[in-house]
Amino acid sequence: MARASLGSAAPLTSFLPIRSLNPAAATAAMPAEHQPHPSLEVVGGGGRDSFLPAIKILNRPYKPYPVIGWNRHVETIFAAFFRSLPNVRFRRECLRTKDNGSVALDWVSGDDFRLPPDSPLLILLPGLTGGSGDTYVRHMLARARKNRWRVVVFNSRGCGDSPVTTPQFYSASFIEDLREVVAHESHNCPLSGAASLCNPFNLVVADEDFRKGFNIVYDKALANSLCKIFKTHSLLFEDMGGEYNIELAANAKSVKEFDEGLTRVSFGFKSADDYYSNSSSADSIKHAANDPIAPSRGIPRKDIQENQNCLLIVTPKGGHLGWVAGAESPRGAPWTDPVVMDFLEHLERGREEKRKIYSYIWQYKAKQRGLASH
Repeated sequence: MARASLGSAAPLTSFLPIRSLNPAAATAAMPAEHQPHPSLEVVGGGGRDSFLPAIKILNRPYKPYPVIGWNRHVETIFAAFFRSLPNVRFRRECLRTKDNGSVALDWVSGDDFRLPPDSPLLILLPGLTGGSGDTYVRHMLARARKNRWRVVVFNSRGCGDSPVTTPQFYSASFIEDLREVVAHESHNCPLSGAASLCNPFNLVVADEDFRKGFNIVYDKALANSLCKIFKTHSLLFEDMGGEYNIELAANAKSVKEFDEGLTRVSFGFKSADDYYSNSSSADSIKHAANDPIAPSRGIPRKDIQENQNCLLIVTPKGGHLGWVAGAESPRGAPWTDPVVMDFLEHLERGREEKRKIYSYIWQYKAKQRGLASH
């Protein structure tokens, strides 16, 4: 079972808040054509009546591609190695952060001339060790550009061949770089919403499952990627004392070993377990049942149900970032891309509608002030 978490960031945006509704009442009042198909699990409080009519694909059955989509490991590996890679030329902007760190923002070359300056902006955040070269990132980017969105890929420190200028990478608990990237662009594009795919909400649960059966293969692969990034910039960490275990991090056989040797120390945690316990988004979001990396049992369904600005979509199959289903399968974009795009377009329409309302109110008040002055 794979999942996509969709949510509007009401406190940070100019959108009208989603009205509070009893979920059962909302479902009963919703036309049949807007009801999610029984093959999908949809969890959400006040978000259901607002989002579901806008995401048209949800009223159709989820049909995994034959053979590939029947096994979570086959699907995960197929998507990682055999999914097509859209050709994109990037223009890189290196952003220096307040602590003298660096992140790389990859913009699509030519979009400054191709798109109007008021085009909506999508910031893509790849997964652990990922970057702008990943297939799932490129496919989402291509779809957003087709819908005339400006897109930038946020490569975390050391990822996507981005520079590392201080002895610190990134972690599940560290969001300051993201804050700075959003602030860097928010003068043109206020934050209006977010979508999360295959989120391992509970890192303690994810760590437990990561060390079982075939999942060990993913653990070792990610550990190798982390070690590769670390070794490229290891000179920065040469003189780090204290609790740092540089040798363990450089030769880690698992993600947990890397986190124990480096990550948890960099961000002030007592141990890797302490880091996982205090960095799980399940505690902050009050999200494929067969996802091997982000297990279904870690999803905070009750908290999402009670959150008026969130919607969780769980598919019966999908693996981890696989979702080999839909019109473009097996080698094209994942099933989730049109779902996310419909959601983003829905948010943008809401922003435009509210902008028109504010413009009307401003004109009305200006007219009233003019009449009063006479």
